[in-house]
Amino acid sequence: MDKGRQGRARAAVQGSIDWPGTLLNGRPRQRDDLLWHLRSRSPHELWLVIVDASASTRRHQALSDAKGLLAQLFDDAYRQRARLALLTASGRAPNWQVQGLKASKDLRGWLDGLGAGGGTPLLAALAEAGQWLVSRQKRYPAEQQRVLLLTDGRLKSLSPLARLGCPTLLIDIERGPIRLGRARELAQQLDAQYRHIDG
Repeated sequence: MDKGRQGRARAAVQGSIDWPGTLLNGRPRQRDDLLWHLRSRSPHELWLVIVDASASTRRHQALSDAKGLLAQLFDDAYRQRARLALLTASGRAPNWQVQGLKASKDLRGWLDGLGAGGGTPLLAALAEAGQWLVSRQKRYPAEQQRVLLLTDGRLKSLSPLARLGCPTLLIDIERGPIRLGRARELAQQLDAQYRHIDG
């Protein structure tokens, strides 16, 4: 086992961090909380990241902390050669930043310039993301898809939503003394795992 072409398999505390898997267990507090990818990973993974950057996410440094989490995620996607799709929800309509490309360090520049403002076209973003995932799955049936949604859930109303058809994790970035708690409801409708960014 030690002398194969690739040497001994990595122990469970080495290699690249599985951020989506780690975050499903809550925000890591220590090294032992991290999950690690095995060295041989196939088929390819696609991470679809949907970022709510509406005006409400400016409150209590919610978007700033979310950007720190995204920076870690982008670095991990780059190291793992995962494909990345990035959809932002702010202003009047959702906006694609990247659609299924290999993760690159260029995303750091975009992340630094990401600001919050405007309305919350999150429901439109989720509908568009669902359609895009279906068409992509037809083109790449072996690809493993995952969705990471960062939002404070501050929507005027929650209309019925279709599930996205792949493992989905919602990170709630709502903060402050008065919380609406709609992100948890949104996660239930999407059949998504729910985690608060502080927990």
